[in-house]
Amino acid sequence: MVGAMPVLRRDLESRVIDDHHQALKLWLRLLSCTTRIEDLIRSRLRSEFATTLPRFDLLAQLERHADGLTMGELSQQLMVTGGNVTGITDRLEGEGLVLRTPHPGDRRAYSVRLTPAGRRQFRRMAATHEEWIVELFSAWPERDKRRVQELLATLKTHLAACEAPATTRRKPKEHSA
Repeated sequence: MVGAMPVLRRDLESRVIDDHHQALKLWLRLLSCTTRIEDLIRSRLRSEFATTLPRFDLLAQLERHADGLTMGELSQQLMVTGGNVTGITDRLEGEGLVLRTPHPGDRRAYSVRLTPAGRRQFRRMAATHEEWIVELFSAWPERDKRRVQELLATLKTHLAACEAPATTRRKPKEHSA
């Protein structure tokens, strides 16, 4: 439409006001960027490969474990319910991308692994996915990407300490910046 104003998408950051703590502003910025990247990847997976992000993630887990994973292990790795894993696995199995077999060490469990066709399909998707991620972060010079990665590693370490039992945790110091 000629002369139409672009639709501005409101996101989580639109809730921030000047009085909010810097940590809250940062959290909402991280969440907003993550959500936007994930939305782009979901859209591209759908249009380029007629697949979903959960399917891609399940295939990625199986790519990392050539001997396969049980349904329970997949559920843990993907941090979703067993029902979600079962539904995705059923569809992927129907398409010939994964194979489900009885687990040799547990008669109640099934092991899931990629078929050769599944491995080929995932590798094509993974290569394209990597190109998309490189493109989406191309606005930052390499030194900035490294610095943000270092800062997020520090945050990740701090978050792991926050998960420790309260008796072993110390209150974090507030740093001014």
